[in-house]
Amino acid sequence: MRIVIALGGNALLKHGEPMTYQAQRTNVRIAARALADLAKDHQIIVAHGNGPQVGLMALQAASYAPQALWPLDVLGAETEGMIGYLIEQELMNVLPAGVNCATLLTRVEVDPNDTAFDQPTKPIGPTYTAEEGKLVRAEHLWSMVADQKGGLRRVVPSPQPQRILGLAAIKLLVEAGVCVICAGGGGIPVVRTGKGGMEGVEAVIDKDRTAALLAQELKADVLLMLTDVVSVMRDWGTATEAAISAITPDELDGLNFAPGSMGPKIEAASAFVRSGGSMAGIGALHHARAILDGHAGTQVRM
Repeated sequence: MRIVIALGGNALLKHGEPMTYQAQRTNVRIAARALADLAKDHQIIVAHGNGPQVGLMALQAASYAPQALWPLDVLGAETEGMIGYLIEQELMNVLPAGVNCATLLTRVEVDPNDTAFDQPTKPIGPTYTAEEGKLVRAEHLWSMVADQKGGLRRVVPSPQPQRILGLAAIKLLVEAGVCVICAGGGGIPVVRTGKGGMEGVEAVIDKDRTAALLAQELKADVLLMLTDVVSVMRDWGTATEAAISAITPDELDGLNFAPGSMGPKIEAASAFVRSGGSMAGIGALHHARAILDGHAGTQVRM
């Protein structure tokens, strides 16, 4: 079975943890064990989020040169390389001998007229208290939004992925049996110029949307979105909150989910299944095998 796995940035760097190298390395090592378990009897292709990490790099750059901020496409490329390296190294340490991994920087074309550029929804970076958030917003003129736990996070545009550039190289490696790590952070966002070239844009593409597109292009059987929540919740945060174990895309159409967090996962799951995928699963990283087997998380099927 061919499985595209989208690892959430918060699954690799837990909410509330210090944003340090050691915390990141420890969590990647844990993730690698879960991925290696699936790789024993399935072919896996790994994408990953970068929300906490790209936000941290933006802060580090801002502290060095506040008037010369690094663009998000470059910061996205840096995080894709960093996180991809960590995943590849830890995976190679636990995969059977003879299995090969390859990490690819992946550009993803977006529409320069996407309305997302006028409506930032993608949270990145750390969570601030209300007072800290006000200071950061005033200092850098960043858009901020309240998160589910009551803090404030920076939000940036999250346009829809239109085309995965370099897809031919990804397919060659996949067909050769290589465990490919790609489309990190949703891919590096680029737009086509008037002369036919490409240039980066200020955005962070949602990794679940890109993973769904990647899964469709690779004709994967399953799309797994592994994060820090155990399942999709109906009526989240209310007295009638309840876990959803199995659901169809049509049923999901009648429910509402947060645009910056669960919403893109629901959208990606529905798109993949409607395109012919057998199942899209959403749930906790440590339940990866159980989600695939239908014993945990949320399964989306036709």
